[in-house]
Amino acid sequence: MDMVCLRLDLISVLTIVDGYPDLLHTAHLLPGKVDNRDWQLLDPVHPAAQSESCSELIENIEEEFARVRPVREVDKGRDRAILIAVTSGSKLLAEESMVELAELARAANVQVVEQVIQRRRKIHPRFILGRGKLMDIALMSLRTGANLLLFDQELTPSQIRSVTKHTDLRVIDRTQLILDIFASRALSREGKLQIEMAQLKYMLPMLATRDDALSRLTGGIGARGPGETKLEIDRRRINDRIARLARELKGVAKQRYHRRSRRRKHDVPVISLVGYTNAGKSTLLNTLTNSEIKAEDMLFATLDPTSRRLRFPTDMEVIITDTVGFIRNLPGELLKAFASTLEELAEADLLLHVIDVSNPCWQDQAKVVDDLLAELDLGTISCLRVYNKMDKVEKDSLENLADGVCVSAVDQETLSALLPVIEKQLSGRRY
Repeated sequence: MDMVCLRLDLISVLTIVDGYPDLLHTAHLLPGKVDNRDWQLLDPVHPAAQSESCSELIENIEEEFARVRPVREVDKGRDRAILIAVTSGSKLLAEESMVELAELARAANVQVVEQVIQRRRKIHPRFILGRGKLMDIALMSLRTGANLLLFDQELTPSQIRSVTKHTDLRVIDRTQLILDIFASRALSREGKLQIEMAQLKYMLPMLATRDDALSRLTGGIGARGPGETKLEIDRRRINDRIARLARELKGVAKQRYHRRSRRRKHDVPVISLVGYTNAGKSTLLNTLTNSEIKAEDMLFATLDPTSRRLRFPTDMEVIITDTVGFIRNLPGELLKAFASTLEELAEADLLLHVIDVSNPCWQDQAKVVDDLLAELDLGTISCLRVYNKMDKVEKDSLENLADGVCVSAVDQETLSALLPVIEKQLSGRRY
């Protein structure tokens, strides 16, 4: 059997019998799925009995793709991605995580064209998903014009290389997507330093591959080839840059410490807003303090911590601080990079845990925040739950939320029930 691949969208196989050509089998891609398949197999014919040339067939296929595929606006700066989740657990949890990944993609200005969820008893160590599904995704990318595969898992460098090699598409994982979002949103000098450090630490393991074709070319006993030397130079440069960023961040941390010391001298209580990303922390801060901090219905819309003064009706004055939002599977290097920023939480007298009660997964999100607070050794600080977006849920579902205060951050009248509770929480402390 002799196989001839004419194009990515058309494959022909010629069978040989007793040394002579027998039948030509041809398959080509379809612009839309038919019977749950992206391809069509034509009737086998003898090469001498072909009624249509291969070039005419290819032209007809391309015309059909151009006719059926919707016209897209040309946007060179926007990627078209296929979201992929592979799980050995509950499919429901994978679907919930996929919804969040789609929101992260939207925050990164990535257009989602398809979503794929595969359940496997065991994750493939090389490709994450099965080879058959990987081929389906490659065909799907041709049909949809996708140029990016976005995985909901954290991939190893070898897995990224394997999937890229077999699909010829760019591949990034959830961790890199979050780092890219943070890099595009950070505005302060401290935030940019923190993100750069996290990105460099993420990039360092990616340099594990060396070019064997360039190594061991220079002479001398014990000499190393230029391929390995280049690799070591890159590693050393990254490590030197990480060390420099660490020194700069220490200086910024000292400045933060002095600012906190001045606040302690003035005996001003501090309230910190914590919560899952997009729970409404910035909107709540804006409404409480009549500020105009950037607040959008988007994951990680604000990253840099912001502090404002708030005066209660009883003339008590506090400082209220908005911090970066949390998310499940938050990259560990990102958490370490933001250590100096999260130190602000340790100085707080009260934490306001803002929860988006309109989200169907709000209980899981609240648990993620509670677990991260415990991981940061902040479980001993008084914490008040603030159930936000009460205007988007039925009143019956709010009756069981007696362990906190229900508000709508966009409606100042609903905050009248929150302020007395905060005052009561702080009244037992002496400033």
